[in-house]
Amino acid sequence: MISHLQGKIILIKEKFIILDVNQVGYKVFLSKRVFSKIPEINKNLEVFCFLNVRENSLDLYGFLDFKELEFFEILNSISGVGPKAALEISSLGPLDKIKEKILARDEKIFEGIPGIGKKKAMKIILELSGKIKEISQKRKIPPKIDETEEALVNLGFSRQRAKEAILRVPKEIKETDQRIKQALKILGKN
Repeated sequence: MISHLQGKIILIKEKFIILDVNQVGYKVFLSKRVFSKIPEINKNLEVFCFLNVRENSLDLYGFLDFKELEFFEILNSISGVGPKAALEISSLGPLDKIKEKILARDEKIFEGIPGIGKKKAMKIILELSGKIKEISQKRKIPPKIDETEEALVNLGFSRQRAKEAILRVPKEIKETDQRIKQALKILGKN
């Protein structure tokens, strides 16, 4: 599988470039946004790639950083969204902005992309929301478990109320059992 290329741009067309890597030319499809950032002909370029294997063709899709490639792969995994549509979606703006709009369920983000109407946009948003959250959670370092908070939740308090009470516990109290007692006093007053 081809996942990374580094070479010299020898041709630039509307939707793709040809990248010379050790005297082998690779046709690499790029998003509009990536096109705006690439250097001119005869300059070096490094891209992360997705190789789309079909019955009658092998197509390479290129991205300037690995996060964009990952997002493209997520988009491409949604039924009804092929690599060309995924490439169009990934060119809608900075990755964080696209993710924000998807998590906000803003289907207008897909306006103007051929083949994506309102119904398909909502389907994409539903599937992507879950996948984006799942990936974000995998990347985060698991937070340190607050034993005081867990104890209060186990006693029947909501996580939100437990957190609010813990914030009001004086910082100099370090022992978990003392923190729980103090938090319970605070919760008892509310």
